[in-house]
Parts: sequence; structure tokens; C-alpha cells
Amino acid sequence: MAKNKNKEVSCIYVICGKDAHLVGKQCESLVDSLLGDDERDMALFQPDPDKVDCVTVLDELRTVPFLASRRVVVLRGADKFITANRPLLERYFEEPSKSGVLVLVVSKWQKSTKLAKKLPKVGELIEVGDLKPAQLPGYAVERAKTEHSKTLDRDAAAALVEFVGDDPGKLASEVDKLAMYVDESAKISLDDVETLIGKSRAFNAFEVIDLITSGNTAGAVERLRNMFVHDPSAEYTAVGAFAYHMRKMFNAKVMIETGVPIRQVCGKLRIFGKNQSAFLTQIKKVGLAQLGSAIRELAHIDLSMKTGGMDGKVAIEQLVFKLGMTLKNR
Repeated sequence: MAKNKNKEVSCIYVICGKDAHLVGKQCESLVDSLLGDDERDMALFQPDPDKVDCVTVLDELRTVPFLASRRVVVLRGADKFITANRPLLERYFEEPSKSGVLVLVVSKWQKSTKLAKKLPKVGELIEVGDLKPAQLPGYAVERAKTEHSKTLDRDAAAALVEFVGDDPGKLASEVDKLAMYVDESAKISLDDVETLIGKSRAFNAFEVIDLITSGNTAGAVERLRNMFVHDPSAEYTAVGAFAYHMRKMFNAKVMIETGVPIRQVCGKLRIFGKNQSAFLTQIKKVGLAQLGSAIRELAHIDLSMKTGGMDGKVAIEQLVFKLGMTLKNR
């Protein structure tokens, strides 16, 4: 990417944010604006901040650039580096190199420190916010469009977030895989998402719920435990898969109870093939109250797992057992 020659360049940039993927994208965008592709080899220095000393970093910044307009030094994950070298950095902030650009990438930036108070005179603070859950489908759609020139269907994007979770980095990776999967097609559909990413996870959830509604709670728990044994990531993906399937059950039951023909329900919710009969049997055996309660509990489990307050495997197993006992006593 060619740099923007009209952009006024600061001596120091601090990029701050908690999400490593979004912060990384911001850093790459900044470096692209500072150096042309042909300048990177000669003018970009990106050491490991845990393995480089501050004197070396400052020497690099003060070295006259060769075959480039400036030298750029990028320190990713520089929180500890800053803490360990604060006095030297404070002096550098007072008189930074005119031919070097320092980029510090951190997860936190304390605005009350001397370093932070000196920054506005010589540089810029770039704060990268987190994406809210409601923004994630839009982020996936935009990535498909800008990175791959693909149209990602909104329903497909919502399903993708459901299956993958709310990590923008993982979401971006799955969008990239989908773009490769559809090859020359200009569109990524819900079918593509379910086939490539959600099929196995959704099928596992389907099987567990089918065992529950058949009255085989012990078998459902055993099937769930096998999921965790054979797929280490299932602890983190199972919540989304169960929520996805239960929401589909909830919507189907609402439509049926309001008089929508079965055939139309199956077409609208994309319930086809050999699983159609089992799915319709499932929703007959589970009430809206049970489904609503399970969906709310899955949302609670998801939040608790993210904040470190709950073991996902145990919580999902308890939910499966609880739902089985509820249906048994109906």
C-alpha cells in the first residue's frame, strides 16, 4: 500500500486497545501510511519488546534512514517495555528524532503519567475501541467486502458470529476461509457458513438436544462429554451452537403456534432433509417457556465464561441435565 504523502507525520504514535486483532489492524494501517512497500525492508524495525533494550531502540530511531524518507520502529505489546524504561522514554519524548517514528502498541495507556502528558506535544494517541456484539455481523460483512470483494449475506454474518463467538480475530479468520471456500462466487451465503463452519457444531448440538427430547438425558450428557473430548475448542463453540439451534426451535414453535403451515416454517428456517422429521419432533416435545429459559441461560453461561466466572463444560452439562429433567417432569 502506498503511503499518504500529504499526511502530517508525528514523531511518536501510541496505539492503545484491548483487542489484539483490531489493534494489530490499526498498527498495520499506520505503518502502511508511513512507509511504502519498497521502503519496509530498509526502514522498518520491529523487535520483540521483551528481548530488546531501550538504547538499541533509540539508536535505531536516530539512525539516518537509507533509501527511505524515515525510519519506523514498532514495538507491539510494549506495556512492560514502557514500564521498565520510563525515564529514558521520558527524555526521548522531550527531544525525539526528526527522521524516526516510534510506534508503541499497548493494551493500556495511563493518561496521568509524565509520558502521557508529554505525548500530545510530539505525537498522537490512537485509541482502538472494542466491537460491541451488535457490531460484529457488520464487521464480518465489511471484511468480506473490503478484503475479498465478496458479499456476505446478513443472515450468514449473524450465523457466523453465533458459531464463532465475539472474537474479531477469529471472526476475520473464518471470513477469510469462507472467501476461499466460495472461490469465484461473489456471494457468501448462509448455506456456505453452515456447511463450512457450523455444520459439525450444529449437528453435535442437534444430536444432544434430540437425545434430551427423546427422554435419554444420560445419553445426551455422554454425547456432550464426547464432544469435549474429541474437540478441545467445543467448550467455547458449544454455547453458540446450542443457542443457534434452540433459537431456531423457538422461532419454529412460535410460527407453528400462530398458524404458519409446517412446510412454510421449514422453508423459512431452512430445515430440510432427513433432520426435518427429528426437528419437528423436538419442537413438539419442548415448550416455549423451556426454550426461552434455556436460551437465557446460554446467554448467561456465555457471559460468565468470558468474565472467567464459570467453567463452560460444567455449565453446559448442567444445562443439558436440567433441561432433560424439566422435560421428564412435564
